Amino acid sequence: MANASFILNGKRVTVPYEPGMHVLELLREECGIVSAKNGCAPEGTCGCCLVLINGRPALSCLRKPEQLEGHDVTTLEGIPEEMRRVLGEAFVLEGGVQCGFCTPGIVVRASSLLENGQASSRESIAKALDGHLCRCTGYKRIIDAIQTAGEAWNDHHEMPRSEPRHHSYFGEEFGLKRNPTTAPKRNVKNGVGCSASRLGGAQQTLGDKPFVDDMRVPGMLHGAMVLTPHPRAKVLGIDSSAALAMPGVLRVFTAADVPGQRGTGMALPDLPIFVGVGETTCCVGDFVAMVVADTQFHARQAAAKVKVDYEVLKPLTNLFEALEPGAAQVHPPGNMYVHGNLIDTTAFSRGAVEAAFATAAHVIEAKFQTQPIEPAFLEPEACLAIPQDRGMKVHTQSQGSLSDQQQIAKILNLPLEEIEIALAASGGGFGAKEELSIQGQTALAAYLLHRPVKVVLTRKQSTQHHVKRHPMTLHYKVAADAEGHLLAVKARIVGDAGGYAGTSGKCLLRAACHSCGPYRVPNVDVESKAVYTNNPTSGAMRGFGTNQAHFAMEGMIDILAERVGVDGYDIRERNILNPGDAFATGQIMRPSVRGLRETLEAVKGIYKNSKYAGLACGIKSTGIGNGTVDSGHIKIRVLEGGRLQVLNGYTEMGQGVYTATQQAVCEETGLPPEKIAVIWDKEMGSKCGETWASRATTLSCAAAQNAARKLASDLQQASLEELAGREYTGTYVCDFTTRPGTPEAKSNPSTHLTFSYSTQVVILDENGRLERVIAAHDVGRAINPRLCAEQMEGGIHMGLGYALSESFPSTDGVPNSVLLRDLGIPRAKETPQVDVILIEVPDEVGGYGSKGVGEIGCVATAGAVASALYSYDKVRRFRLPMEDAPAAAPLLPKSRKQAVPADYTRALPSKFCISRERVTNLP
Repeated sequence: MANASFILNGKRVTVPYEPGMHVLELLREECGIVSAKNGCAPEGTCGCCLVLINGRPALSCLRKPEQLEGHDVTTLEGIPEEMRRVLGEAFVLEGGVQCGFCTPGIVVRASSLLENGQASSRESIAKALDGHLCRCTGYKRIIDAIQTAGEAWNDHHEMPRSEPRHHSYFGEEFGLKRNPTTAPKRNVKNGVGCSASRLGGAQQTLGDKPFVDDMRVPGMLHGAMVLTPHPRAKVLGIDSSAALAMPGVLRVFTAADVPGQRGTGMALPDLPIFVGVGETTCCVGDFVAMVVADTQFHARQAAAKVKVDYEVLKPLTNLFEALEPGAAQVHPPGNMYVHGNLIDTTAFSRGAVEAAFATAAHVIEAKFQTQPIEPAFLEPEACLAIPQDRGMKVHTQSQGSLSDQQQIAKILNLPLEEIEIALAASGGGFGAKEELSIQGQTALAAYLLHRPVKVVLTRKQSTQHHVKRHPMTLHYKVAADAEGHLLAVKARIVGDAGGYAGTSGKCLLRAACHSCGPYRVPNVDVESKAVYTNNPTSGAMRGFGTNQAHFAMEGMIDILAERVGVDGYDIRERNILNPGDAFATGQIMRPSVRGLRETLEAVKGIYKNSKYAGLACGIKSTGIGNGTVDSGHIKIRVLEGGRLQVLNGYTEMGQGVYTATQQAVCEETGLPPEKIAVIWDKEMGSKCGETWASRATTLSCAAAQNAARKLASDLQQASLEELAGREYTGTYVCDFTTRPGTPEAKSNPSTHLTFSYSTQVVILDENGRLERVIAAHDVGRAINPRLCAEQMEGGIHMGLGYALSESFPSTDGVPNSVLLRDLGIPRAKETPQVDVILIEVPDEVGGYGSKGVGEIGCVATAGAVASALYSYDKVRRFRLPMEDAPAAAPLLPKSRKQAVPADYTRALPSKFCISRERVTNLP
């Protein structure tokens, strides 16, 4: 051990460290500093680990401890309290914080800008943020927060305004206004419809809200995972002797140590927590062993010494070859789980499709291809398991506490009640934290060693292991009459699930359900398939299959518009769904679908008056639906001292579900938010299930409304203090949906709880670069307009990357890169102006008529970008990302700028023809 002597937050310290450690490890593991987060160490791309060294911003994961000798290090904990207060208030006011994982590093950067008088120019702030990634916000409100903090710092440290800089949520600058029937009640402060402050926002901003990796308990050990480098290889042997000889190592765990069921998975138990000797790996995300040691550094050093002997096999990476008779099985005999390569098929039809094609004036046929996308949540997977009584308490940041509990109990062969899940803060998820990752292995080690164990994946391991957005191939054939009214859609969609099923079957089901987009189509024939390959595993990601389907359908609509001789607005105006029309699945749309038309009309003038602009519409289901029960459950406890504790079972990942829940209670009781705390509860979690499908706020608010009305009734007879000890429960259950293609769906084609709608306009400048995005979104009822706008802005930012620059390419099943810098995520300075217009057409079901907002923000974006690019250069693009376009140039990572084929996203000239009757780019 060596020592580093330096000044830490004003105090001289001498800290021991292991040779090979970086400063971030020193600060977190030896000094107990947790505000500096480990998002990608030692890559230095995300900016989460930023500190000040001698007053200058520095990435601590890129510094060696010996470089600190004699220097002054300031972390967020050491920034003067008055500046911390100003920054915290500014970020909460402006909405610059969501999940909060990246925020402490950004706040350290902001403190330097304030100190040096550089917080006034948006351009200079955006440039300063070039060293930071935020996957939640879209940066706009982070820049707002830093500007506002700068103004306050220069003017007696008081906030210069009581409203955010951008608080025109309902299109006021475009001559629109809020629906007066949905405006908040004047006598209820912080109730439904108000832009109440994010619950716990200041704590998140200042790094005071602990994530799993921030937790420490006495006697805690550390685990490190060993992943396979081979997408398809037979494990012949595992030699852990060298690892066991390393300092501090207690044990190496493999498949042989699992006392119960090794297979995990939300749909099929096909994912082993360890691949065993004699079995074949299915993708490079497979774990083969785990090392447990006294420190994280020792565990990771030892994990590199585990030797695995493989028989390397040729991977199966083409999903169409995987479907051929006689193809090698991704899950072959001899593995823990054996299955054919076809995971699931969704198929449904209605009307007379072929007859419509035979008589249509216009028939269009084309094939589209979408890419795998890395979710890139900034908090890598982490888990802390603590033995208790005969079972285990597991601290996790998962999106599904009930699923975690059930699967861990099976792994340890324990009764369900012996496993307690404690849900911690989640640093982003976007769907990819639905599946069990390292929770089972962590609980196994703690259970067998009778000691607390914490495991945190490195960024490279996290990226290698967790799921990606599904790459899909979408073959569309569309018919329309002479005026462009849609007559028929035939779609064949195949999705690459990668090595494990996960949610792939449901994701391809959702793609099929949304295959016609938000359009009225009388004749429909749709089939989708989820297929195993040895590529990186795919799974849930924001949009859940609807993004891919919309890119294809919106492309077909644009081609149809050109054929008919109208613009993108007019073709959509005559085809969008109206009340009483049938959705793709046959579900009859309720009156609240008129919100779709209102979103389209809201951007009409903007689109038609712009030189280079593209337009796209979107629809996204709220809730799981398809025959699954969606429910919300809330319990309100009245505590001593006139305070409430509201128990919710859904995961707070930055989307603001706890804030919205608090607002519902304020709305019904008239109580101030200061008296109301909202926390996660394991009992409620076991009832609510997973946090996905844009359903948490809609269902939670409906349940909270029910519970709070009971409390409000009692408050008519007694004071809050007199009600101490009482509990009020609220439940909302949606059990009326059916799965398409089933007999039940024939008689009751209500496949989804409800839908949200959008229309987006993308505007390019004279150079074909992104200039502005205007997004009108029907959210039903904006429970909190600011939080709604935040979600839309973040979704649009993600959608722009999906459209132009983001990809996760692999060669023979091995990722070309697992570095954050190579993903193509747009930075702050590359993000165009985004204007959100909230439309409120309350839904007939759900809390206060609210519709989901978590995913709809990125559903229409790729289609709108493709449309805008065509208006600029007249090139039709059928493949994502559209990285050959001028708009993509500033966003592409250096590693992918060199070789973009000229015809990468467009149809090959020899295979693309336009005739009076048909358009096709099919081989």
